[in-house]
Amino acid sequence: MSVTKLLRVKRPGRLAAEAAALLIAVAVAFPLYWMVLSAFKPAGEIQSTEARPWTLAPSLDSFRRVFEQQDFGRYFLNSLLVAGTVVILSALIAFLAATAVTRFRFKFRTTLLIMFLVAQMVPVEALTIPLFFLMRDFGQLNTLGSLILPHLAFSLPFAIWMLRGFVKAVPEALEEAAYIDGASRTRFLWQILFPLVFPGLVATSVFSFITTWNDFLFAKSFIISDTSQ
Repeated sequence: MSVTKLLRVKRPGRLAAEAAALLIAVAVAFPLYWMVLSAFKPAGEIQSTEARPWTLAPSLDSFRRVFEQQDFGRYFLNSLLVAGTVVILSALIAFLAATAVTRFRFKFRTTLLIMFLVAQMVPVEALTIPLFFLMRDFGQLNTLGSLILPHLAFSLPFAIWMLRGFVKAVPEALEEAAYIDGASRTRFLWQILFPLVFPGLVATSVFSFITTWNDFLFAKSFIISDTSQ
Protein backbone atom coordinates (compact mmCIF):
# COMPACT_ATOMS: atom_id res chain seq x y z
CA MET A 1 0.00 0.00 0.00
CA SER A 2 1.39 3.37 -0.98
CA VAL A 3 1.95 6.28 1.37
CA THR A 4 -0.91 8.20 -0.24
CA LYS A 5 -3.35 5.39 0.45
CA LEU A 6 -2.16 5.14 4.06
CA LEU A 7 -2.78 8.85 4.54
CA ARG A 8 -6.25 8.51 3.04
CA VAL A 9 -7.06 5.62 5.39
CA LYS A 10 -5.88 7.51 8.47
CA ARG A 11 -7.39 10.83 7.48
CA PRO A 12 -10.98 10.30 8.79
CA GLY A 13 -9.68 9.18 12.19
CA ARG A 14 -7.26 12.08 12.31
CA LEU A 15 -9.99 14.56 11.45
CA ALA A 16 -12.19 13.13 14.19
CA ALA A 17 -9.36 13.45 16.72
CA GLU A 18 -8.68 17.04 15.68
CA ALA A 19 -12.38 17.89 15.90
CA ALA A 20 -12.58 16.37 19.38
CA ALA A 21 -9.48 18.30 20.46
CA LEU A 22 -11.00 21.51 19.10
CA LEU A 23 -14.24 20.94 21.01
CA ILE A 24 -12.33 20.29 24.22
CA ALA A 25 -10.27 23.44 23.69
CA VAL A 26 -13.43 25.50 23.18
CA ALA A 27 -15.04 23.99 26.28
CA VAL A 28 -11.97 24.87 28.35
CA ALA A 29 -11.53 28.36 26.91
CA PHE A 30 -15.18 29.42 27.03
CA PRO A 31 -15.36 29.97 30.83
CA LEU A 32 -12.26 32.14 30.61
CA TYR A 33 -13.78 34.10 27.75
CA TRP A 34 -17.03 34.52 29.69
CA MET A 35 -15.15 35.72 32.77
CA VAL A 36 -13.28 38.38 30.79
CA LEU A 37 -16.46 39.35 28.95
CA SER A 38 -18.39 39.76 32.21
CA ALA A 39 -15.69 42.06 33.54
CA PHE A 40 -16.33 44.49 30.67
CA LYS A 41 -20.12 44.19 30.60
CA PRO A 42 -22.20 46.99 32.13
CA ALA A 43 -24.26 46.12 35.20
CA GLY A 44 -27.49 46.01 33.19
CA GLU A 45 -26.22 43.28 30.88
CA ILE A 46 -24.75 41.22 33.73
CA GLN A 47 -28.07 41.20 35.61
CA SER A 48 -30.11 40.60 32.47
CA THR A 49 -31.96 37.29 32.12
CA GLU A 50 -30.87 37.08 28.48
CA ALA A 51 -27.29 35.88 28.46
CA ARG A 52 -25.36 37.01 25.40
CA PRO A 53 -21.82 35.89 24.52
CA TRP A 54 -20.94 39.44 23.49
CA THR A 55 -21.46 43.04 24.55
CA LEU A 56 -22.20 46.07 22.44
CA ALA A 57 -21.30 48.55 25.17
CA PRO A 58 -18.07 47.53 26.95
CA SER A 59 -17.57 49.36 30.21
CA LEU A 60 -14.90 49.75 32.90
CA ASP A 61 -17.44 50.44 35.66
CA SER A 62 -16.72 47.13 37.38
CA PHE A 63 -13.03 47.97 37.68
CA ARG A 64 -13.77 51.50 38.91
CA ARG A 65 -16.19 50.17 41.51
CA VAL A 66 -13.63 47.70 42.84
CA PHE A 67 -10.88 50.29 43.24
CA GLU A 68 -13.06 53.19 44.40
CA GLN A 69 -15.68 51.62 46.65
CA GLN A 70 -13.58 48.83 48.15
CA ASP A 71 -10.07 48.67 49.56
CA PHE A 72 -8.96 46.32 46.83
CA GLY A 73 -5.35 47.51 46.81
CA ARG A 74 -4.81 46.54 50.45
CA TYR A 75 -6.50 43.17 49.93
CA PHE A 76 -4.28 42.50 46.92
CA LEU A 77 -1.06 43.46 48.70
CA ASN A 78 -1.92 41.35 51.75
CA SER A 79 -2.66 38.34 49.55
CA LEU A 80 0.58 38.88 47.66
CA LEU A 81 2.54 39.21 50.90
CA VAL A 82 1.09 36.01 52.35
CA ALA A 83 1.58 34.01 49.15
CA GLY A 84 5.09 35.34 48.59
CA THR A 85 6.17 34.59 52.15
CA VAL A 86 4.80 31.05 51.95
CA VAL A 87 6.57 30.46 48.63
CA ILE A 88 9.95 31.67 49.87
CA LEU A 89 9.83 29.85 53.21
CA SER A 90 8.46 26.61 51.77
CA ALA A 91 11.07 26.56 49.00
CA LEU A 92 13.93 27.14 51.43
CA ILE A 93 12.76 24.68 54.08
CA ALA A 94 11.71 22.05 51.55
CA PHE A 95 15.08 22.22 49.78
CA LEU A 96 17.00 21.68 53.01
CA ALA A 97 14.62 18.98 54.24
CA ALA A 98 14.62 17.13 50.91
CA THR A 99 18.41 17.17 50.90
CA ALA A 100 18.48 15.81 54.45
CA VAL A 101 16.07 12.92 53.85
CA THR A 102 17.82 12.02 50.59
CA ARG A 103 21.52 12.34 51.41
CA PHE A 104 21.56 11.34 55.07
CA ARG A 105 20.67 8.02 56.67
CA PHE A 106 19.02 8.41 60.05
CA LYS A 107 16.51 6.60 62.21
CA PHE A 108 12.82 6.82 61.27
CA ARG A 109 13.66 8.33 57.88
CA THR A 110 11.14 6.13 56.09
CA THR A 111 8.53 6.85 58.75
CA LEU A 112 9.07 10.56 58.25
CA LEU A 113 8.55 10.25 54.51
CA ILE A 114 5.34 8.30 55.05
CA MET A 115 4.13 11.02 57.42
CA PHE A 116 4.63 13.55 54.63
CA LEU A 117 2.22 11.55 52.48
CA VAL A 118 -0.28 11.09 55.30
CA ALA A 119 -0.28 14.85 55.92
CA GLN A 120 -1.47 15.36 52.34
CA MET A 121 -4.50 13.14 52.97
CA VAL A 122 -5.93 15.24 55.80
CA PRO A 123 -8.68 17.55 54.48
CA VAL A 124 -8.24 21.22 55.23
CA GLU A 125 -11.83 21.54 56.41
CA ALA A 126 -11.21 19.04 59.22
CA LEU A 127 -8.42 21.20 60.66
CA THR A 128 -9.98 24.63 60.31
CA ILE A 129 -11.71 24.69 63.71
CA PRO A 130 -8.71 23.29 65.65
CA LEU A 131 -6.45 25.78 63.88
CA PHE A 132 -8.84 28.60 64.75
CA PHE A 133 -8.59 27.82 68.47
CA LEU A 134 -4.84 27.39 68.17
CA MET A 135 -4.43 30.78 66.51
CA ARG A 136 -6.72 32.34 69.10
CA ASP A 137 -4.71 30.92 71.99
CA PHE A 138 -1.47 32.21 70.47
CA GLY A 139 -2.99 35.61 69.75
CA GLN A 140 -2.56 35.32 65.99
CA LEU A 141 -6.13 35.97 64.89
CA ASN A 142 -6.52 38.98 62.59
CA THR A 143 -2.85 38.79 61.64
CA LEU A 144 -1.22 37.64 58.43
CA GLY A 145 0.74 35.12 60.46
CA SER A 146 -2.47 33.14 60.99
CA LEU A 147 -2.52 32.58 57.23
CA ILE A 148 1.19 32.14 56.60
CA LEU A 149 1.78 29.41 59.19
CA PRO A 150 -1.07 27.04 58.17
CA HIS A 151 -0.35 27.42 54.46
CA LEU A 152 3.33 26.82 55.09
CA ALA A 153 2.49 23.66 57.03
CA PHE A 154 0.23 22.39 54.24
CA SER A 155 2.69 23.24 51.46
CA LEU A 156 5.79 21.66 52.97
CA PRO A 157 4.87 17.94 52.74
CA PHE A 158 4.18 18.14 49.01
CA ALA A 159 7.21 20.34 48.37
CA ILE A 160 9.56 18.05 50.31
CA TRP A 161 8.26 14.94 48.60
CA MET A 162 8.59 16.51 45.15
CA LEU A 163 12.06 17.93 45.74
CA ARG A 164 13.24 14.60 47.13
CA GLY A 165 13.04 13.15 43.63
CA PHE A 166 15.05 16.02 42.14
CA VAL A 167 17.74 15.75 44.81
CA LYS A 168 17.89 11.98 44.41
CA ALA A 169 18.44 12.39 40.67
CA VAL A 170 21.72 14.23 41.31
CA PRO A 171 24.49 11.57 41.32
CA GLU A 172 26.34 11.10 44.57
CA ALA A 173 29.53 10.89 42.51
CA LEU A 174 29.09 14.57 41.71
CA GLU A 175 29.00 15.36 45.41
CA GLU A 176 32.09 13.26 46.05
CA ALA A 177 33.92 14.97 43.18
CA ALA A 178 33.07 18.37 44.65
CA TYR A 179 34.47 17.35 48.03
CA ILE A 180 37.64 16.03 46.39
CA ASP A 181 38.09 19.38 44.64
CA GLY A 182 37.94 21.12 48.01
CA ALA A 183 34.31 22.26 48.12
CA SER A 184 32.67 22.36 51.52
CA ARG A 185 29.23 20.88 52.18
CA THR A 186 27.72 24.36 52.24
CA ARG A 187 29.30 25.29 48.91
CA PHE A 188 28.12 22.06 47.31
CA LEU A 189 24.63 22.65 48.67
CA TRP A 190 24.15 26.17 47.34
CA GLN A 191 26.46 26.40 44.32
CA ILE A 192 26.05 22.92 42.83
CA LEU A 193 22.97 21.16 44.18
CA PHE A 194 20.69 24.19 44.35
CA PRO A 195 21.02 25.13 40.63
CA LEU A 196 20.46 21.50 39.62
CA VAL A 197 17.20 21.17 41.55
CA PHE A 198 16.02 24.69 40.71
CA PRO A 199 13.38 23.44 38.20
CA GLY A 200 11.86 21.40 41.00
CA LEU A 201 11.86 24.44 43.25
CA VAL A 202 10.00 26.39 40.58
CA ALA A 203 7.38 23.65 40.25
CA THR A 204 6.78 23.39 43.99
CA SER A 205 6.77 27.17 44.36
CA VAL A 206 4.06 27.49 41.72
CA PHE A 207 1.98 24.92 43.57
CA SER A 208 2.48 26.72 46.89
CA PHE A 209 1.63 30.09 45.38
CA ILE A 210 -1.56 28.90 43.67
CA THR A 211 -2.74 27.04 46.77
CA THR A 212 -2.16 30.03 49.02
CA TRP A 213 -3.50 32.61 46.57
CA ASN A 214 -6.74 30.71 45.98
CA ASP A 215 -7.44 30.17 49.67
CA PHE A 216 -10.67 31.53 51.06
CA LEU A 217 -11.46 29.26 54.01
CA PHE A 218 -8.50 30.22 56.20
CA ALA A 219 -8.73 33.90 55.27
CA LYS A 220 -12.42 34.01 56.14
CA SER A 221 -11.95 32.05 59.37
CA PHE A 222 -8.81 33.64 60.82
CA ILE A 223 -9.09 37.24 59.57
CA ILE A 224 -12.26 38.48 61.25
CA SER A 225 -11.62 42.21 61.39
CA ASP A 226 -12.16 44.18 58.18
CA THR A 227 -9.11 46.32 58.90
CA SER A 228 -6.84 43.25 58.89
CA GLN A 229 -8.04 41.75 55.62
